[in-house]
Amino acid sequence: MRKIETIMDNWLFTGPYNKQTLVDLPHTWNAIDGQDGGNDYYRGSCTYEKTFPMPVFSRDERVYLQFHGINASAEIVLNGEAVCVHHGGYSTFRVDVTDRLQNENKIEIKVDNSVNTTVYPQKADFTFYGGIYRDIEILTVSALHFDMDYFAGPGIKYTTDVDGTNGYINVDTYLNQAAKNAGCTVKVTLTDADGNTVAQDDGPQTTLFVENVHLWDGLADPYLYKLTATLYNGDVAVDEISCNCGVRTFEFSIVDGFYLNGRRYPLHGVSRHQDWKGIGNAIDTEKMERDMALIREIGANTIRLAHYQHSQYFYDLCDRVGMIVWAEIPYISEHMPDGRENTISQMKELIIQNYNHPSIVMWGVSNEITISGKQHKKDMLDNHRVLNDLCHEMDPTRPTTLACYAMCTPFNPVSRITDLVGWNLYLGWYVPFLWLNDLWVKFYKFMYPQQRLCFSEYGAEGMPNLHSAKPHRGDHTEEYQAIYHEYMLKFFDRNPQIWANYVWNMFDFAADARDQGGEAGMNHKGLVSFDRKIKKDSFYLYKAWWNDEPMVHIAGKRYEYRTESTTTITVYSNQPQVSLYNNGKLIATKQAEKIFKFDVNMEAENHIEVTAGSLKDNAVIYKTETARPEYKVKKGKSRNWV
Repeated sequence: MRKIETIMDNWLFTGPYNKQTLVDLPHTWNAIDGQDGGNDYYRGSCTYEKTFPMPVFSRDERVYLQFHGINASAEIVLNGEAVCVHHGGYSTFRVDVTDRLQNENKIEIKVDNSVNTTVYPQKADFTFYGGIYRDIEILTVSALHFDMDYFAGPGIKYTTDVDGTNGYINVDTYLNQAAKNAGCTVKVTLTDADGNTVAQDDGPQTTLFVENVHLWDGLADPYLYKLTATLYNGDVAVDEISCNCGVRTFEFSIVDGFYLNGRRYPLHGVSRHQDWKGIGNAIDTEKMERDMALIREIGANTIRLAHYQHSQYFYDLCDRVGMIVWAEIPYISEHMPDGRENTISQMKELIIQNYNHPSIVMWGVSNEITISGKQHKKDMLDNHRVLNDLCHEMDPTRPTTLACYAMCTPFNPVSRITDLVGWNLYLGWYVPFLWLNDLWVKFYKFMYPQQRLCFSEYGAEGMPNLHSAKPHRGDHTEEYQAIYHEYMLKFFDRNPQIWANYVWNMFDFAADARDQGGEAGMNHKGLVSFDRKIKKDSFYLYKAWWNDEPMVHIAGKRYEYRTESTTTITVYSNQPQVSLYNNGKLIATKQAEKIFKFDVNMEAENHIEVTAGSLKDNAVIYKTETARPEYKVKKGKSRNWV
């Protein structure tokens, strides 16, 4: 009943310094300068223009322009008239343009990612790509339709309850004023994964009963029903909307973490930024699928979608594969007194547009908001209370959370506003001593035994071209990153009360203010390289820890040339026993838990093979007299993002 047409090709782009070119969407003007370092990428105003013919529609239909992501502020001008202004670079917005359409229509979109004090984010450890980086659509719908104007919501909302083996789906639908005036009626239908009708009822608000309900059960069984609402004018169906529907229960225990459908379900996962090398945020669905495949390969069961609203397609992916999701707005790093209205509007958009995703179990209100110091502290705390209350009012079914900066200290009142709290702790990377993680948690639980705690970020830089036989904190080697994560995985096993842990980050990402590890403009804490081509050794460590699929991996393959006479070979495997051979000779067979270490006397050329049952992996390393200078980061200026 609704017709959707994308308009993605042949836009006249007037870019930085008024240079004009034709571009296709999705597009960003910072795909190169936002990734090369220097903190000098273009932040300003650019314009996209296009003409399109009159859409085919009847007198009893309305035509909307729908925008799924324009960063950061956008002014929409149609046929010379401003029709819409939107502030916030990561959410959907739409505007009814029916009465302004002509035979030929010129659309002009003024996009601005300039520095300002009103639109978040403005200060953070990632690049704020400017541009139209998601789809633009012409959406034609009956004049009598489900509401489309309230923060670009879907027009339908559901919550679920479970009583024994029975399920209840509480459905609210929202009609536009014309449909209300016409006395339109609503029929709500629930179908199973095979398309069979399971439940049906009439009315804009209803509760559907499902006997022997099939639960949405995380990675093991992410079962989805389909919920459809049909709008009738008399006997004629005039509009229809639908969404996936997952029925589940969850809770966060102070004692032993997260529970899904009544059973303990330890959350272990990653954070994700959406950008790619040479592309920025202007990614397609194929790249989203690739990201999800890599996340699933390591066995993660939760994703923190940082630090902003992600694509609807990716939230749908999380529903389909069974990921538990932390969703958040980009209220980050530095409180801006003039930005309160923007935090509220972005939170409303996040909740309204994503309410129906069973994967989402918490709303994140901010990240590291105290990193810029104590200025405007009173206003910042009040802003958080407003957001926290807003989330509870709009969605009483999900708890709120936030992520605290490591130096925030557990005594900071911002850490006790939300229902849950996460801490971004890099103990063992930015500060010495990995054992501080254990000490910190013991202290925190002693001080606040009723506060539910997670590690919302933790990680270490790891460059796949940097190596050392004696890795140490700050050297950016692939080996130290692996040592760091070896410790942290054991640490989380020791602390089951931590309700989730999120590796920072699944993928390297652009942070144009950074200059570390010998490659400017990048944060290298990812388990996978920015172009998604290199799986670092830490990737395989997590795969051994979290994924039950049998695997074995030799770490340090890229550390080909070594000066030591005896070298340590580290192997990651989820099998109980691993054997290592050098040049065809058995060196040792060992039993261990995930991490196997072998000392090998080096020959000039070493063909290493490891076996774990029928599994094998191979590497070749060479004994050299002098150390390879390319394995060590060059001394010189090293700049963090702050």
